Amino acid sequence: MSTTLEKEIHRRKTFGIISHPDAGKTTLTEKLLLFGGAIQEAGAVKSNKIKKGATSDFMEIERQRGISVATSVLAFEYKGKKINILDTPGHKDFAEDTYRTLTAVDSVIVVIDVAKGVEEQTEKLVEVCRMRNIPMLVFINKLDREGKDAFDLLDEVEQKLGLRVTPLSWPIGIGLDFQGIYNMWEKNLKFFTEEKKQKVGESIEIKDINASVVDELIGNAAAETLRSEQELISSVYPEFSKEEYLRGTLQPVFFGSALNNFGVQELLDAFVEIAPNPFPKMSDIRLVNPEEPTFTGFVFKIHANMDPKHRDRLAFVKVVSGTFRRGTNYLHVRQNKIMKFSSPAAFFADKKEIIDESYPGDIVGLHDTGNFRIGDTLTEGEKLSFKGIPYFSPEHFRFINNEDPMKAKQLAKGIDQLMDEGVAQLFTMEMNGRKVIGTVGALQFEVIQYRLEHEYSAKCSYELVQIHKACWVETEDEKSPEFLEFKRIKQKFLARDKFGQLVFLADSAFSITMTQEKYSSVKLHFTNEF
Repeated sequence: MSTTLEKEIHRRKTFGIISHPDAGKTTLTEKLLLFGGAIQEAGAVKSNKIKKGATSDFMEIERQRGISVATSVLAFEYKGKKINILDTPGHKDFAEDTYRTLTAVDSVIVVIDVAKGVEEQTEKLVEVCRMRNIPMLVFINKLDREGKDAFDLLDEVEQKLGLRVTPLSWPIGIGLDFQGIYNMWEKNLKFFTEEKKQKVGESIEIKDINASVVDELIGNAAAETLRSEQELISSVYPEFSKEEYLRGTLQPVFFGSALNNFGVQELLDAFVEIAPNPFPKMSDIRLVNPEEPTFTGFVFKIHANMDPKHRDRLAFVKVVSGTFRRGTNYLHVRQNKIMKFSSPAAFFADKKEIIDESYPGDIVGLHDTGNFRIGDTLTEGEKLSFKGIPYFSPEHFRFINNEDPMKAKQLAKGIDQLMDEGVAQLFTMEMNGRKVIGTVGALQFEVIQYRLEHEYSAKCSYELVQIHKACWVETEDEKSPEFLEFKRIKQKFLARDKFGQLVFLADSAFSITMTQEKYSSVKLHFTNEF
């Protein structure tokens, strides 16, 4: 292995940020970029006065709603490390995009709102991380607002998320009494010196928390509280161990207020030291190590029309091993065809740049004319594919109708491309060829309608359809009498997905149970992993 490759792998940290909507994830992303020197000012996500908008919110509909609906990729350099952030949508209607993004990260930062504590969306996403043993850091945000007691929050994180936590920074007061952060990782105090609490004061190194200078800085009462809390922490919580964190069995916790730049630098400094470098990844035939000299990578996301002026689609590829080089021939494994890319893009804050080389852990944007779908693998010739990029059974279904007969072609193309992005799933009924769109959340129907109109000049309307769940159908023998009878009896509920696989669109949970009992050789699956 070349020393360059080894060095570049050790510089890379690729992580995702997950949270419930409104916990301050996008704000935290911006502040990390700010501390990394990648952007000059942060766009206030909430304030309409600043029309800049958040750096990581790409699409018009996101700016209107103030939510992130597409995963953005942002990169910056900090202390000699190359950091890649994948900012994921917190909104539950876009959970599927987030689950797939988690297949491309090596670690995760979980953001929790101090007032609301652990919320439902966070629970689901953390469970996915736990199943995959992804190392997690927890950032408890919005400390400048009134919220729950720090110990109560840690209990809640342990109980609801099933995590084993240890604090590495600790708040001095909360809400109106919030004075700053004691950084246990580096043994220093950082506190507000500004009247408006908008700026971070200087950080003061405190080797001994019992020193009288602490009382002078924060007052006797707060100092006493801080000391007794520190004693309690050391007796209740395990000591931080990097090995356990990397195994996914211990989660360090940081406190702060991203909006006020508080506690963000502590989080970043610790992250750079402890977060993992790119991990090996399992393919269908073997484990692929980042240090291997030959390039492999997989598509975890496709985004159409990132630039409204150019009709372009970008396939986001996570580099798993070797070096990706511009203008080199690579094998598109599923299509078994050789492709080369003349202008692969990398992302630095809000800028896209053409790059010559990328290394494991990096995310490369490839211009796509419709060759890619989610889960595709690129290699230097080896026929392997990376597994475990899930499609989930949608929760909401609608028939889609064309509102402008003159624009049938545009509508078909628009639907086709949006489905490749994994925004939603398309099912074509076997009986009459009608098209059904299935989504994880109802908000996606609006997004699809909006994007079809604004990006493809096609108008559509929806019609309700009674479907409870989409179940992918698997059978060992397609000619067996039982399978043929299943197809005949259930024909009006059968459809094909975008990849031609047979899907049973069940109208109720009861119908699924009865079908499984009656046709035992027919297996029904609620996820489809390629």
